[in-house]
Amino acid sequence: MAEEISPGPTRDAGKESAPISPPRRRASSKRSRMILIVVIALVVVVGGVFLWRYLGSYESTDDAQVDVHLYPVSSRVSGYVVKVNVNDNQYVQKGAVLVEIDPRDYEVAVDQAKANLASAEATAQSLNIAVPITSVNTESQLRYTASGIEDAGAGITAAEKQLAAAHAQLEQAESVDVKAQDDLVRYRALVDKQEVAAQVYDQAVAAAKAGTASVAAARANEAAAQQSVQQARSRLGQSEASHQSAETGPQQVSSTRARARAAAADVQQKRAALEQAKLNLQYTQIVAPISGEVNKTVVVGMNVQPGQELLSVVPLDEVWITANFKETQLKNMKVGQRSKIHADSDGRTFEGHVDSISGATGPVFSLLPPENATGNYVKIVQRIPVKIVLDPGQNEDHALRPGMNVVPDVYIR
Repeated sequence: MAEEISPGPTRDAGKESAPISPPRRRASSKRSRMILIVVIALVVVVGGVFLWRYLGSYESTDDAQVDVHLYPVSSRVSGYVVKVNVNDNQYVQKGAVLVEIDPRDYEVAVDQAKANLASAEATAQSLNIAVPITSVNTESQLRYTASGIEDAGAGITAAEKQLAAAHAQLEQAESVDVKAQDDLVRYRALVDKQEVAAQVYDQAVAAAKAGTASVAAARANEAAAQQSVQQARSRLGQSEASHQSAETGPQQVSSTRARARAAAADVQQKRAALEQAKLNLQYTQIVAPISGEVNKTVVVGMNVQPGQELLSVVPLDEVWITANFKETQLKNMKVGQRSKIHADSDGRTFEGHVDSISGATGPVFSLLPPENATGNYVKIVQRIPVKIVLDPGQNEDHALRPGMNVVPDVYIR
């Protein structure tokens, strides 16, 4: 019976050791919580460091838009619009004919200029033939009689009138040529800066050539008139004395040669006029200066004038981003740094790089820059435009359109 109840003391011993277990569990739980807190703190610190480094690796702004140079297309000549070959928002290639002006008036002008040139060339050819003939005929001028004195006097009067008229024409031609040369210098500077189209400079060149030819023709006409005056006086002298009339031979030849030179200058003038007429005929077809989408205001039936804007071409392949960063964000920003552009329209991300940083803040270039020299001055953080260009192939589908809002991130580290 004693052996059967021996397990009793074991239960009593278990009851005595039971109170020792809870403190051990509490200590173990406390250590676990401390380890967990330390691990969480380390994770937060490490994550905060990485987050701080990441956020400090780039600068971002939501004050940014897609930008592009718009190409206005205007008429070079006046006329009636007979055909418009494009629709609104149509994509066109560079050199495509956009608008056609009625060319018939300019075709007539070209034909007239050709006829004038042919007449001037024929006159110049006849005077060149007359030079040797005049050399032979000068000998017969020695036989003038006294009855030719009255005719010679009238010839002198007429020649002097012609000389006065030729001198007036020369002054007019010189004034026109001075203006044409000044215009040529101005347009050359503008076309080098690409502020005007090359066709404007071509027209200025043609006008300058025409002005130079007109001056040459006027000078030659004046020289011919002077020679005519001298020739008339020489004829009068021939009747008075045979030795004086003998000296008129070379002067007559010189006069004929002067007229031949005047005819040659007139040929140059008519040739320049023909070139101008051909240019005007060419300008009746208005072509696209660059590839892009069209925004037009012209319609068939309009009577347009030179310089009137008819449409604009938007080159979607040449868009860039104008990002207005705060001046405090430009400390580490440099040209060439990588950028990611997030479009608001579809959420796409485009790759690019910083192309340039503006030389001044935006308000400086405004029509009325702000004046801060007041007693109530409040310092405002200024924004400076930064130009960001897209990498090749980023906008092949033309998803970015001028004026769209974007958010660029420029990685400065």
